[in-house]
Amino acid sequence: MKKLRKIIIDTDPGIDDAVAIAAALFDERLDIKLFTTVAGNVSVDKVTKNLLKLLAFWNKDVPVAIGSDRPLLREAINASDIHGSTGMDGYEFPESKYELLTKNHAVIEMYKVLMDSKEKTTIVGIGPLTNIALLLRIYPECVERIEELVIMGGSLGRGNQGALSEFNIAADPEAAKIVFESRVPLTMVGLDVGEKALVLSKEREEIQKMNRTGNMIDHLFKKYRGGSLDKGLKMYDGCAIAYLLAPEMFEVKETYVAVETQGTLTAGATLVDLDGYLGKVANSRVCVDIDEQLFRQWFLEAIEKCS
Repeated sequence: MKKLRKIIIDTDPGIDDAVAIAAALFDERLDIKLFTTVAGNVSVDKVTKNLLKLLAFWNKDVPVAIGSDRPLLREAINASDIHGSTGMDGYEFPESKYELLTKNHAVIEMYKVLMDSKEKTTIVGIGPLTNIALLLRIYPECVERIEELVIMGGSLGRGNQGALSEFNIAADPEAAKIVFESRVPLTMVGLDVGEKALVLSKEREEIQKMNRTGNMIDHLFKKYRGGSLDKGLKMYDGCAIAYLLAPEMFEVKETYVAVETQGTLTAGATLVDLDGYLGKVANSRVCVDIDEQLFRQWFLEAIEKCS
């Protein structure tokens, strides 16, 4: 089957990142040209090690480039309280495939993939946006080579890091502001849909017995604090891959999104101007709702494709 699209995944694994990566790696409609890592859920060294462990687990040979180890201007935060001290606690993985690491920084490798391809490439950002902001500032010619930028980040209202800020945006608001103000076609898959994209106990029971990937993910879920085993686990990053492969499960609005960088209490908030109060031209497609049943069905089908 012909590949649907070429993609770069910028990530900070992270337990829900592992689910997203599994879904992307085993879907024949996606051609992953490069993984890049960024400090986020835990340090860039730890998330890189986690990604290389996942690739070793699946015996997949996709280049990996290490990216930014800190935000553009701020001190780093992390989400080890959600994902554990390593970022991916709960399973004994094989040794990391360090031979997959590139010599160049993530930004340079992203530039090379974008400019060397005859076709436009989609970038999927499921961590803080530091690497992507640097790419757009250092190599502005890349804008014309990006088919779409799909990010897991932002919120229509309340946050999960601050009162109004979602973690990936709060981790580097200045980078997020650069990305949203670029001319790249951008889709925001935010906190609101991620909190509805639940894996319930029924799905956990099914994937446990499905294959080795399902068993591995279930072990990770036991350490994951994004939701609960009783009420459902939130698949934030999985939503970004779900949007690429099954956009029909989302309700999407074109609108203007601003990122707050100055507020002492609201830095990292995404102002999603659904009613046009600001009079600005739309710069984003924003996922405002998701069909929860379709998502759970997609999740099971995605894991079933894995080895």
